[in-house]
Amino acid sequence: MISVRVYGIVLTDDGRIVLSDEYIRGGFYTKFPGGGLELGEGTRDCLQRELMEEMQLKATIGHHIYTTDFYQRSAFNQAHQILSIYYFAHPQEPFNINFKEKPFDFFPEQTADPQGTAESFRLVSLEDLTEEMVTLPIDKIVVGMIKKIL
Repeated sequence: MISVRVYGIVLTDDGRIVLSDEYIRGGFYTKFPGGGLELGEGTRDCLQRELMEEMQLKATIGHHIYTTDFYQRSAFNQAHQILSIYYFAHPQEPFNINFKEKPFDFFPEQTADPQGTAESFRLVSLEDLTEEMVTLPIDKIVVGMIKKIL
């Protein structure tokens, strides 16, 4: 089975990039904001929905950056292949969330259940962004690409 994931490179006016720190099924992951494509949904619509659900952010979806062009097995289900699509996403309004200063800044109760989930967001300057800051293999490729683009 193929799982389609859509992610946004969300930039602030001062040139910082939004990263999502997540606790999922007992693991800690840093990735770009976004998520899974739902049946009947286009990729840009998916990203708009995900940004609204995760960050309460209304955004315009900009240029396509990258679509996975190699085999990538899902980190969460060994029977699934991941196809990830990345776009620039431009906020249409001020951010309405509290950004954290450090990775995985969760309350203990948020990570007490190994089957639970938690999510927080950080801002990282483009200069400071490195491939090592993100967890997923495809995100690492995209970090290299956006550092060349921006």
